[in-house]
Amino acid sequence: MTVLDARALNRATLARQLLLDRVDLPVPDAVAHLCGLQAQEPQEPFVGLWSRLSAFDPAELDELVERRTVVRTHLMRRTVHLVTAEDAVAWRARHEPMLRQRVLAAYRRELAGIDVDEVAAAGRAVMADGEPRSMTGLGRALAERWPAPGPRPLGELMIAALPLVQLPPRGLWRTRAAVRNALVPSWLGREIDPPSADGSDPVGQALVRRYLAAFGPAASADLRAWCGLAGLPAAVAAVRGELVAFRDERGRELLDLPGALRPDPGTPAPVRFLPAFDNAVLGYHDRSRIIDDAHRGLSVEGARMVLVDGRVAATWTVEDAVVRVSPLRRFSRADRTAVGEEGRTLASFLSDGASARVRISASPR
Repeated sequence: MTVLDARALNRATLARQLLLDRVDLPVPDAVAHLCGLQAQEPQEPFVGLWSRLSAFDPAELDELVERRTVVRTHLMRRTVHLVTAEDAVAWRARHEPMLRQRVLAAYRRELAGIDVDEVAAAGRAVMADGEPRSMTGLGRALAERWPAPGPRPLGELMIAALPLVQLPPRGLWRTRAAVRNALVPSWLGREIDPPSADGSDPVGQALVRRYLAAFGPAASADLRAWCGLAGLPAAVAAVRGELVAFRDERGRELLDLPGALRPDPGTPAPVRFLPAFDNAVLGYHDRSRIIDDAHRGLSVEGARMVLVDGRVAATWTVEDAVVRVSPLRRFSRADRTAVGEEGRTLASFLSDGASARVRISASPR
């Protein structure tokens, strides 16, 4: 079985994540290909798409959100993702048991003895008037009947137990807005797809294929880390005959789609600025293909990262319209030049051309 080293996996990841070359792809197609973008920080998907698309206009994403072509909802890992409306409808039921389980684990004491289905039915009745509500507002309405848990645990439980989407203006370009939730049927005009009646799990099988298209080659543990779903071994087994297998340097089996991009490991990789919580880093259990173990904690702390030669080599922030870069390792002169050029382009994007200023801190010793 062919062994793929870390550099080969890195280049495959960059190609699948649209980070090796900016692509000319419509925004909905990019969102769908990437299996959604992590969006718990509302502005971050704009940077994620800017880093991947050759002519990204934030107004286009705003229009898609307002037209209800893409939505913000809790799915993978119980985090907010920006996904296409089609994927929200298709994937929600498959993720719901995981969403419920994680909330019940987080609020084990507060929600002990609660009948989740009964509370969910009451929550759905509250939302039936079509009025958007915050999570806490929904929780307060339910606390009149179930006072013991308190509004927040009840609200968190409803986010897991009901198919809810976050409405604009939250998630629009340069807009700060509170979270207001609506039921998927009232917002999209259609019910979520029900679970498979025969237990064949076509949604799970589709998730396996979609994940590999955007993240492969990858191990089953990587797939599980990305989506948070524990019950996918049967789905993997069902599609295994369609897949090819490799091994990484640790001997793990990696699965992939046979015709997917696996560039030569020597392919040059441009500097790329990633937003907070980008799935190019978070989408794996073993993240060593893109980030050193010493810096792994940055991926869950919300640090915005800079890729140099395809690997996390710095973090970045914006302050007073200046993109500020903090290297995590020594930069060569060529590295500093390339980071500066891409950083100036980012600064211009973030400021509508009003600023192209970048400050790169000294490399660590």
